[in-house]
Amino acid sequence: MPRGMRLLDWIERVGNRLPDPITLFVAGTLAVMLVSHVAWKQEWRVQRVAPQLAEAESAAEAAGDGGRIVWVPLEDAETANSLLTSEGLFWAVSTMKDNFINFPPLGVVLVGMLGIGVAEASGLIAACLKAFMQVVPRSLLTPAVVFLGIESSLAMDAGYIVLPPLAAALYKAAGRSPLAGIAAAFAGVAAGFNANLLVTGLDPMLAALTQLGAAPIDAGYRVAATCNWYFMIVSTVTMTLTGWAVTSWFVERRLAEKSVEEGGPVPASKDDLTGQQLSPTERRGLTLAAAAILLTLAAFIIAAAVPGYPLAGEGERFARWIESIVPIIFFVFLIPGIVYGAAAGTIGNDRDLAKMLVEAMSNMAPIIVLAFFAAQFIAYFDYSNLDTMLALAGGRLLAEANLSPFWLIIAFILAVAFFNLFIGSMSAKYSLLAPIAVPIMMMSGISPELTQAAYRVGDSVTNVVTPLNPYLVIVLVYLQRYVPRGGMGTLISAMVPYAAAFLIVWSLQIFVWMLLGAELGIAGPLFYRPEVLN
Repeated sequence: MPRGMRLLDWIERVGNRLPDPITLFVAGTLAVMLVSHVAWKQEWRVQRVAPQLAEAESAAEAAGDGGRIVWVPLEDAETANSLLTSEGLFWAVSTMKDNFINFPPLGVVLVGMLGIGVAEASGLIAACLKAFMQVVPRSLLTPAVVFLGIESSLAMDAGYIVLPPLAAALYKAAGRSPLAGIAAAFAGVAAGFNANLLVTGLDPMLAALTQLGAAPIDAGYRVAATCNWYFMIVSTVTMTLTGWAVTSWFVERRLAEKSVEEGGPVPASKDDLTGQQLSPTERRGLTLAAAAILLTLAAFIIAAAVPGYPLAGEGERFARWIESIVPIIFFVFLIPGIVYGAAAGTIGNDRDLAKMLVEAMSNMAPIIVLAFFAAQFIAYFDYSNLDTMLALAGGRLLAEANLSPFWLIIAFILAVAFFNLFIGSMSAKYSLLAPIAVPIMMMSGISPELTQAAYRVGDSVTNVVTPLNPYLVIVLVYLQRYVPRGGMGTLISAMVPYAAAFLIVWSLQIFVWMLLGAELGIAGPLFYRPEVLN
């Protein structure tokens, strides 16, 4: 067995010997409380700084490529908040309910899975999987799953909920490991999160933060929402191919040696192969369900596109569309599921529908319990302010490294990938890092747009292995449907190859882009020529 495979097996064994994920989150919460108190007691401080350009010290410097950047300490410094003081303990107890209710995946999962549960119980999803298997060649199943995962960022976090269980069912129907399907889908959704063929709702937000970061060096600098578009289009292709290669060469090859109970392939029997053929009733139900999907989507599109309609909004045209994505998912699965069930005879009356809704919610019980403890861990870590202190301290180290432009970009990608293990929120992390990283890069001749692209790479690749990704526990529950004895070690060992490969390939893509000197997108320059302030 190759050394890399043995390492992944070791990660799985060690990971699965750890306590139940609920216990791990409880232990992590207690550790955060203890460290926060030590940091508070010892008065650990991380000074905030602001970049400024010093005046040119000589005519020779003024004639050079750039000026000298000076980091000016600000009055406020980041300090830790203890969770073991009277005030901290009161906060921990008083917010426990809100932490749970406001846990990001909870609403998405519960509302979305109600609709998906009806579509599954009615037989619609099974029929769709059969149709998918007949349309997509089995050799292209993996790239199709990874690509759909990458593109799912158009619907924000919906891909985490919809794609992994569907991919598992597809792989099982094809006689392959369901765990490999979950891994491929999760890699596309999470590790490829910042790639897409289209400009998404993330681009304007990132551009605004990048522009704020550039202001101390160039107050008139403007960053367009389309500045990374070309880079993201190419990234969609390269990450799809990378995910395909990792799944085929590492994940499935390793799982092929395992039993079905350990996540190995599920051999397809003759009955399974016969069952993959669509019956006339299923074809009729699919036709009617497809019409229902088109009509439902058309109704939502009209509601978002026509001024004055409920989802149109007054400012940004599609802002309400994005905010309503979870209910949209609910109806896009619920309505076709009802139509299919009525046509196929699996839904005869309202009682049948109500029973399906109750069963869908009961299946979410493991997720609900796990979400409660995961929510407390993430909220306590955020309250302690340790995440902010870590990011600022790392940014200062990056500023003092004095690296060449290429190595500066690589160091920034690695730093963001590391910080992503501790700060899950993309916007929160960039809000902390942009004011430090963007000026550093500009003074080294790197454009804010390239800094933003590098940030997107680092922010994506470790999403599949960080325990602070709130959807990691959701994917773990999906995995345990097929591998009951599987734990966090099983999932992490499957995802480590994706994180490493995506990091290497995406970094190489940036390197090649810098060598070619091509624009990153519309109004997306690679380099910046700093001006010296006299």
